[in-house]
Amino acid sequence: MVFSSRDFSRRRIGAAAALVMAGAVLAGCGGGGSSTDPDRGKDAKSFSLTITRNAIEGGKNTEEAEWITKSVIPRFVAAQKAKGVTAKVTFRGQGVDDEAYKTKLALDLKSRSGADIMDIDGIWVGEFAQAGYIKPLSEVVGAPADAWDGWTKIPGSVQKLAMFEDERYGVPPATDGRLLYFNKKLFAQAGLPADWQPRSWPDIIAAARALKKLPGVTPIQLNAGTAMGEATTMQGFLPMLAGAGAEIYTDGKWTGGGPAVQQALGLYAQIYGSEGLGDPKLQQEAKGRDKSFEEFAAGKIGILAEGDYFWRDVINPKTGVAKMKTRDQDVGYALIPAISPGKGVRGQDFVSMSGGSVTVLNPNTEYPQQAFELLAFMNSAEMIKARTAGTPEITSRTDVNKEILAGDPFLTFVSEKVLPVTSYRPGLAVYPQVSTALQEATAAVVSGKTPQQAAAEYTEKLEGIVGGAAHVTPR
Repeated sequence: MVFSSRDFSRRRIGAAAALVMAGAVLAGCGGGGSSTDPDRGKDAKSFSLTITRNAIEGGKNTEEAEWITKSVIPRFVAAQKAKGVTAKVTFRGQGVDDEAYKTKLALDLKSRSGADIMDIDGIWVGEFAQAGYIKPLSEVVGAPADAWDGWTKIPGSVQKLAMFEDERYGVPPATDGRLLYFNKKLFAQAGLPADWQPRSWPDIIAAARALKKLPGVTPIQLNAGTAMGEATTMQGFLPMLAGAGAEIYTDGKWTGGGPAVQQALGLYAQIYGSEGLGDPKLQQEAKGRDKSFEEFAAGKIGILAEGDYFWRDVINPKTGVAKMKTRDQDVGYALIPAISPGKGVRGQDFVSMSGGSVTVLNPNTEYPQQAFELLAFMNSAEMIKARTAGTPEITSRTDVNKEILAGDPFLTFVSEKVLPVTSYRPGLAVYPQVSTALQEATAAVVSGKTPQQAAAEYTEKLEGIVGGAAHVTPR
């Protein structure tokens, strides 16, 4: 994978790199891509391929680099040798800032050079596709791309991470999910059940009201405002928007400040408004998100919306940044409900948001068939298990998850319950600006504006960002 902690929501996509990519899109799609035969080099008895990702042995994401050099490459080369084919595979590791990595890939692809196989963040897929830098697998490889048996092991909801306009551009090796965490001790004191699973937003509010009776406890933390950056959008607003039955981008248009946006902002108004169920000051602090982690670990926050990263890396009793020794006994987790049953996106009762990296092919590779064979090998059950050895995580493959997560109730819950109902952010160049506008809308509500006022201001900003009202759904 490209990123170290797999907490994809915490990173901000840099404006400079976004502008570089946006400029490439505006300049036309002549920069990358190839229309040559996908069967070129198919019968070669010897071939060379290169792999790149933002990982380097002894440095950034060293485990990923070691997995490629010590497991993937030697085993793939050996498998080819058994077929009478000589394969040379080289790993070109990077260990740089994510934006520098992105810019390097863009320049390579624009000049029709670069590695044959590369990892990109899922949020870049649409952006790179629109620029002509990557092509659908079915175009690069032909029929074998759709015939790969691995697709049957990757849920359709997870495959969407690697898709743009209904075309697959690569394979997502892993992903994550958003859910609700709650403190069982505080719930018991408030008379709430230890197996709490809200079925609607009113259920969440009811639990928060019960928790409000406990002295020194903030009932709920739902990330808001601009200080928390993309965490506000990914952990807070977008899951609630999905719960209101909408996605931020669908059918070629961005979702304006209509009913769904107003309902999501209305939930913020309930939490941070007159009822006082959340701490509005926390949303404005530069380190507010980190402080919310510490307060939850200390038993001062009752309900918190976050990604599975929170369980694995934040309140982990051994390695967490806000260690919670009693995590396994005192922390419960639940699906995020729709505003009411059946009213979520796609008619769902529960919703989530996910992120992750995608392994793609360079459309200019001299050996598309062999490159796809290596891509499929990297994402086989055997290789995914080798990559996760000793560090259980949620992979994209259901067969692997069932095996390696068997002893981990939490990750099994995310894999089996959260991922089937998840959604993804649109991988388009203007998304970071749209995300900022959403953060500003939540900040406006926290500061006292009505959901309707904040939604109207958001719509006006959105139209300016995406090129006018024609690209936005009605208010």
